[in-house]
Amino acid sequence: MTPDERLAELDLTLPEVVAPLAAYVPAVRTGDLVYTSGQVPMVEGKLAQSGKLGAGVSLEEGAALARICALNALAALKSEVGDLARVKRIVKVVVFVASDPAFTQQPQVANGASELLADVLGDAGRHARSAVGVAVLPLDAPVEVELIAEVF
Repeated sequence: MTPDERLAELDLTLPEVVAPLAAYVPAVRTGDLVYTSGQVPMVEGKLAQSGKLGAGVSLEEGAALARICALNALAALKSEVGDLARVKRIVKVVVFVASDPAFTQQPQVANGASELLADVLGDAGRHARSAVGVAVLPLDAPVEVELIAEVF
């Protein structure tokens, strides 16, 4: 099954690539690797939710927002390579979680992104990952996701 078929089966469509919020591009290819810029949970040009995990944003909401971020990262990746079927594998994912100082479930938030990538790309979506708690993210976003992909 192709990534596009998996997206359809999941009743998902890739969004338009999120316009950069500053002086950068959504994705850059060097050799067989594509690096995406950090993607916040933008839906139709607006931040889906703001705030911090453990202080107004629940674990479940955070995981759902990480899923949106990963979908945006896939859109940026596709814009660079033309077709998600060209993804050999997702090599590394970094998930930044705006966290209340007492919040320690960053890995569970990051699972929202990791599970989406595996759902869409199958084994090629399995990856190394870091989940990092931070004080604040751009636009007061609760989550930001970036990835590195190896492509054909």
